[in-house]
Amino acid sequence: MTLMPGAEPWAQDGDSTGVLLIHGFTGSPKSMTPWGKELAAEGWTVRVPRLPGHGTTWQEMNRTTWQDWYAEVDRAFGELQSRCSTIVVMGLSMGGCLALRLAENHGDAVAGLVLVNPSVLTERKDRFLLPIVRHLVPSFPGVANDIAKPGVDEGGYTRLPLNAAHSLSDLWSVTRGDIDKVTAPLLLLRSAVDHVVEPASPAFVLKNVSSSDVTEAILPDSYHVATLDYDAPMIVADSIAFVRRLQA
Repeated sequence: MTLMPGAEPWAQDGDSTGVLLIHGFTGSPKSMTPWGKELAAEGWTVRVPRLPGHGTTWQEMNRTTWQDWYAEVDRAFGELQSRCSTIVVMGLSMGGCLALRLAENHGDAVAGLVLVNPSVLTERKDRFLLPIVRHLVPSFPGVANDIAKPGVDEGGYTRLPLNAAHSLSDLWSVTRGDIDKVTAPLLLLRSAVDHVVEPASPAFVLKNVSSSDVTEAILPDSYHVATLDYDAPMIVADSIAFVRRLQA
């Protein structure tokens, strides 16, 4: 299967501090690699995996499930564990949900979490129709490129694959159910205006994690894909400062 331009996974080896960056639903490493390169410039070991079904076609993604996506981030996490003594996991949107799931399953092995507009629920009323509608139509119009900065493309799908969306809702459910297992230091960055993830989602995370070290920051000039938006420098600076604090 041919990859979309920029959808390739990215990696760079560095010192014993590892950083795992996880992209969002229907997105690709294209939304995370610029951030990853900034972190690698600090000398850290960085991995930006491509989740199964992403960066190719929405039809292929419709044949994957959240267990496939989680298996890939768990594999990348295990690779970092084999070479790093400190691992920080960072995620955008659904990538934030997968990061939380890693923290739920791996406990203290996750030294810290950086979540950008994490997606763990929706309040849309049509969510109740998804289990039925997905058997009638394969996709809806997509949610990619919610970016305030003109001319930026995250490399996401123009269609929303509904079987995959239904599996995403299952991921949300299991992650919310175990959210109190998350004890890692947490930096949550939230866009003031987000047309994809409702404010209730990051609010749920902040209210229900068991972490004692929690910081929330507002991204004032970005939409959902903030890693490629006007506030990307803020995300880079805050995440570097966060990792340095954990190292200290």
